[in-house]
Amino acid sequence: MSLEEKIFSLTEKVILMIIAVFTVTAIVQEIAHIFSVGIVKLGDLLLLFLFLEVIGMLALFYKHRKIPITVPIYIAITALCRMMILDGKTLEPIELISQAGAVFLLGVAIFLIQRNHE
Repeated sequence: MSLEEKIFSLTEKVILMIIAVFTVTAIVQEIAHIFSVGIVKLGDLLLLFLFLEVIGMLALFYKHRKIPITVPIYIAITALCRMMILDGKTLEPIELISQAGAVFLLGVAIFLIQRNHE
C-alpha cells in the first residue's frame, strides 16, 4: 500500500469515526429533548430513524469495507419523506410535487442500480 493510500485510508477512518460520534451525540440529544418535553412526536421518531440509518451505513462500511450506493439513496428518500410529512401542510403544491418527484427519481435510481447489479 502506497503512502497516499495509507493517508487516504486513515483520513477516511477518522472522518467516519467523527460522523459516528456526531450521530450518536445527536441521538442522545434528541432522546434528551424527547424526555424534557415529555412528548414523542412523529418528527422525533423519523429523525431517530434517520440517525439509525446513518449508523447502519457506517456499520456496513466497517463490515464490508464499502458502502453500497443504494444506502445513501435510501437515507435521502427517508429524509425527503420526513420533510414532506412534517412540512406538507405548509408547503406550496409545487414544492410538494417537486419533493415527491425527487423521491420517485431516487426510487427509480435504486431500481435501476439493483436491476443492473444482478
